[in-house]
Amino acid sequence: MDFRTWMKVTQDNCEEALSEFIPQSDIAPRRLHEAMRYAALDGGKRVRPLLVFAAGQLFNAPDELLRRAAVAVEMIHAYSLVHDDMPCMDDDALRRGKPTVHVKYDEATALLVGDALQSQAFIVLSEGNGDALTKLAMVRLLAQASGSVGMCGGQAIDLASVGLALSRDQLEQMHRLKTGALLRASVLLGAMSGKTLTATEVAALNVYSAAIGLAFQVVDDILDATADSATLGKTAGKDAADNKPTYVSLLGLTASKELATQLCNDAHQALVPFGTQAHYLHDLADLIVQRQA
Repeated sequence: MDFRTWMKVTQDNCEEALSEFIPQSDIAPRRLHEAMRYAALDGGKRVRPLLVFAAGQLFNAPDELLRRAAVAVEMIHAYSLVHDDMPCMDDDALRRGKPTVHVKYDEATALLVGDALQSQAFIVLSEGNGDALTKLAMVRLLAQASGSVGMCGGQAIDLASVGLALSRDQLEQMHRLKTGALLRASVLLGAMSGKTLTATEVAALNVYSAAIGLAFQVVDDILDATADSATLGKTAGKDAADNKPTYVSLLGLTASKELATQLCNDAHQALVPFGTQAHYLHDLADLIVQRQA
């Protein structure tokens, strides 16, 4: 099917799976489960699940394994957004066009929502059909991408860098951890759901993932500087207001746009060994760079 149709089908599939795997709000503790569903459902582009499915279909992975991997990585992403928005972090009141979890509920509930979504991600990923050793490797991969040498580490660097003038290398390292690690995990989790990967396949997917991971953040920085809050679904201009180092503040707007284009080309080039079978991954690189929100 064409990319836009595939994307809509996959997003709907992910939404159904999230609703299935997050406890219903009529199950105790009801308020916590209601807040978990509020945080994870009915919003977002589902870029990470799309990457899971695109990579998985490249290797003919079964849908049941892809659904679990996609849900797991999206729960980790949702938990990170809940915590990022809290007053002790970025202190934001708007996410995906609606009040953030700590605003809608309270700070203690938001903290627990993030904790519970993280735990639920590993429950979902570890259960279901599939080879036990492969599932163990997938759990380890997601844990590494989420922890101190991945997403959490990148966030720690981000918080420590407010008001500082980072070099381009330092800025890139921060975002390879904060954003890129989970995007890489999404690609590899999808691929691992289909087969045991060769070293050559892993290397190519790593290059692709590194390119789209950095491109995602570059575009985020561009949008934060150029779009409005209604378009973004979150507070626009907050990076500059909080004196955070960004690609726009370091390179300027024009050079940042050129960098995003170059990273998209790098991602396309990394997919050449996979031929036309990688067309969804190819189109997702375009989506990441060309998005308007």
